[in-house]
Amino acid sequence: MTNLQPRLVVAARTTEGVSAVLTDETVPPITVGAYPGSEFFLLWGTEDGGATVGTGPRQPRTLPFFAGSGGTRLLFARYEPESTAFGPVGDPVELVAELDEKLPGLREVFEPGDTGMHTTDTLDYAVCLEGELHLELDDGHEVLVTPGTCVVQLGTRHAWHNRGDRTALMCFVGIGAVRDS
Repeated sequence: MTNLQPRLVVAARTTEGVSAVLTDETVPPITVGAYPGSEFFLLWGTEDGGATVGTGPRQPRTLPFFAGSGGTRLLFARYEPESTAFGPVGDPVELVAELDEKLPGLREVFEPGDTGMHTTDTLDYAVCLEGELHLELDDGHEVLVTPGTCVVQLGTRHAWHNRGDRTALMCFVGIGAVRDS
């Protein structure tokens, strides 16, 4: 298991125009029965339409899971090795309801059949922090992603697989985009 605990520090300007730390806290994981062994750390996000800075609102917009056009999301995701992960256990209707309540918008992007393949209307920057994952693309090609690897996803169909023997931790920055085709 990993020791890294995501921590969020938010610095902004006060109404007096002075830079200050407004938040300095660890972020608890969100777990859902539909993805056993996975943890999602929703760190920060901005409203759709474009981010602003200054002395305005400082509350993060972390849901829905994927930002709309011009919005952003920052999150960490921890993946258990596929060799040790168990499938979902429980009533499928209750598992879907829990997923939709805790992480609205996530389920809808995944294709049926439990392959993990999904497509989002986002520009994603993904950085591997711990462990390793395989990035699968729709032509079947896979790329091994190890710590320090940065992946830029331009709205492609893809899946993440942990075929290693330890957990993997990824950092994702998603920017809501408009699909041009």
